[in-house]
Amino acid sequence: MKHFLASLCLLEAFLHALAQCTAPASEFQLEGEYLIGGLFDIHHSVTVYHDRPEAIDCSSQPFILSSYRRFQLMRFSVEEINNSTSLLPNVSLGYEIFDHCSDTHNFPGILKLLSVDGLIQPWGDPHKNLSKVMALVGPFSSTDTVTIAPLFMMDFIPMVSYGAAFSALEEKERFPSFLRTVHSNKDVIEVIVNIVQHFNWRWVAFLNSDNTFGEDGQDLFIKRIKDTEICLAYTKGINDNTDMSLMFKDIEAQGINVIIVFAPKLNAEALIESAIKLNVTNKVWIAGDTWSLNKKLPKKRGIKQIGTVLGVSQPVVTIPGFSDFIYSSKSQTHCENAEQDMLCNQVCNCSSLSAEEILAVDPSYSFPVYSAVHAIAHALHNALRCGVDKCNGNITVYPHMVLAELKKSNFTLLNQHIQFDKNGDPTFGSYSIVFWNQSGDAEEIGNYRFHPSVSFFINNTNIQWNPNGEVPTSLCSPECAVGFAKNQDGIHKCCFNCEICPDGTYINITEDPYTCVSCKETEWSAVGSTSCTQRVVEYIPFTDSGAILIMVGAWALVGLTLAMSVLFAINYNTPVVRSAGGPMCFLILGCLSLCSLSVFFYFGKPTTSFCILRFLPFLLFYTVCLACFVVRSFQIVCIFKIAAKFPKLHSLWMKYHGQWLVITVAFVTQALLLLFGYTFAPSKPYNETRWYPDKIILSCDINLKAAFGPVVLLLSLCFLCFIFSYMGKDLPKNYNEAKAITFCLLLLILTWIIFATEYLLYHGKYIQTLNALAILSSLYSFLLWYFLPKCYIMIFQPHRNTQEYFQGLIQNYTKTISQ
Repeated sequence: MKHFLASLCLLEAFLHALAQCTAPASEFQLEGEYLIGGLFDIHHSVTVYHDRPEAIDCSSQPFILSSYRRFQLMRFSVEEINNSTSLLPNVSLGYEIFDHCSDTHNFPGILKLLSVDGLIQPWGDPHKNLSKVMALVGPFSSTDTVTIAPLFMMDFIPMVSYGAAFSALEEKERFPSFLRTVHSNKDVIEVIVNIVQHFNWRWVAFLNSDNTFGEDGQDLFIKRIKDTEICLAYTKGINDNTDMSLMFKDIEAQGINVIIVFAPKLNAEALIESAIKLNVTNKVWIAGDTWSLNKKLPKKRGIKQIGTVLGVSQPVVTIPGFSDFIYSSKSQTHCENAEQDMLCNQVCNCSSLSAEEILAVDPSYSFPVYSAVHAIAHALHNALRCGVDKCNGNITVYPHMVLAELKKSNFTLLNQHIQFDKNGDPTFGSYSIVFWNQSGDAEEIGNYRFHPSVSFFINNTNIQWNPNGEVPTSLCSPECAVGFAKNQDGIHKCCFNCEICPDGTYINITEDPYTCVSCKETEWSAVGSTSCTQRVVEYIPFTDSGAILIMVGAWALVGLTLAMSVLFAINYNTPVVRSAGGPMCFLILGCLSLCSLSVFFYFGKPTTSFCILRFLPFLLFYTVCLACFVVRSFQIVCIFKIAAKFPKLHSLWMKYHGQWLVITVAFVTQALLLLFGYTFAPSKPYNETRWYPDKIILSCDINLKAAFGPVVLLLSLCFLCFIFSYMGKDLPKNYNEAKAITFCLLLLILTWIIFATEYLLYHGKYIQTLNALAILSSLYSFLLWYFLPKCYIMIFQPHRNTQEYFQGLIQNYTKTISQ
């Protein structure tokens, strides 16, 4: 009997224990008509090399309590929605959550979310055999998000991340179904830069995690400070293998007092602990939003010796009912093997945690998780066309429909107006600026608001600066005295030497203390000036006596060419006109007249059109003149020398009108060179200020590259003309065409040698007059020494202008060659 009673007692105890150990449903799964996927890094995988494929067991990795808190917040949010009578009425919402502890070895859970009955058919009909998962909450990190996002983008399954701040995720071409309830890294960096500028710190270090998140923050920071006075003195990507001692020695060696730490919580904790251990002192640390509300570090022994910690944080938003949910959840007794049969990475091994521990941990990203779940629920509510008490059960909802409604989100949640912009970024929210006070708490000292308008505020009086209560400075070089410019020393503009500004410049320290600003073209200044004095403007007006004489000379040249043209026309069929070039004479005289147009544009106030016309007529039409003389010289030599020795060459030249072909080619080539040059580098007005500090000489700027081609062509023609004309130096004494051309060319060359010498030695305003004179001299050299002798013969020596006279000269020369 005693044995029987004892057996009953044991059975009763066993049944009671069994009842106590009956575990509730898994925390990772909840059945529902519609499912939301969830990815939370409850554990953090330590990278280990494997020599064979292995599935990672997240539950064996280091535990992250703050992520577990966010995991519980998603569970609470779904339960709250299921208990709501206004949101998704009579519709049960479920979830499938996985512990996403690695970005490279953690794909079974991802594939499970995408599968239907254990199968994935990417080639199937996009509207059939879809997973019950309507959207995904998470993952937390940018690296994880970028890794898995393409799998969800294929079927436009919405991904609503509560922590991925990588700026490139806003690119809708790559991530069409991605949204987030946290602001981009771009916004966090904006707040950090505002803090740095607020305290006038210019010499900073930027330490970022060696991953997608950190590198993105670094790139954004560098771009943001580009046009500011902030200098990035030191930057480094940190990871588990970083030599912290060497890094802090480098920072100390450069005298950097402000260190920005843009890294996830685990990297930041390792960094700060190393700083304490290595006795890094009296620095200002600016924390990113991933670790600014850390509960462990502010209370760590020795934290005050490292200096002052400021940070950018997510606003702490109290979620009503969440504490009760945690206490209720943790009051249930869990068994050792309750989760033994769950799927891979749906095991927590965290049943020993108390509710107090969960609620006391870093609350960052709580509202982003909460708002992400509610945004999905509201989108599903709208897709199902839900009313007050029920939803339309006849509608088949696909993920892309939920995505479309997500983009149109417009509801209020805990006094926050939930909306997304066109890139899927939130239009709601703000950032708090916190300070780690003496009590070891993150005290809010300011804020940065985005909407409805940007506002920034910091209460300086609440900050207790370590070690002496004064705001630390972080500068590479002290400020320069007034009147001195900062001359950058090295690659950083914050490091500089002070140098006085030279004459012709002044310094305006309020606008740009780094640059001695050049005075305007109409002003000048002495060494070390802070202002400029007006210059005297000089140019050759049309009323100048020298200008009047040259212009009269140009008009006289036009008159002479006209008169000569009439005389040549009257005597057109005479030997003198024919030997001078016949019809070519009229072309030369016309081009000489057109060349004279350039002279008139050297006077008066220069304009762009004046500058172009100073050179264009002369270069273009003088090319034709020289081409004519090249042809004429060649023809003279050809008649007297080449025709007898090379009759075939002479016949081809005559047959195909070689002279006109050469002239045309020269003209077209020069026209194209000038067109090309003036199109890409036209001559334009230029204020010459180098030679006279108190004057401005108005002139025209010549682009040497643009002028190179036309000038080379002119010189080439001149050279050819000289060669051919020189070959005819031994022609009949009275038949002096070649000699006349040679003499004209010598005058031309001498004229421009004289002008070049003057140009090098004299830089005043009268150089324009001398240039015009050189052009006029070039025109008169041919007019007076080539055409005028012919006119003299036609008027005063008509007996030399007969056919018999010329034939006698040629026959005598031919006999001489034959002998």
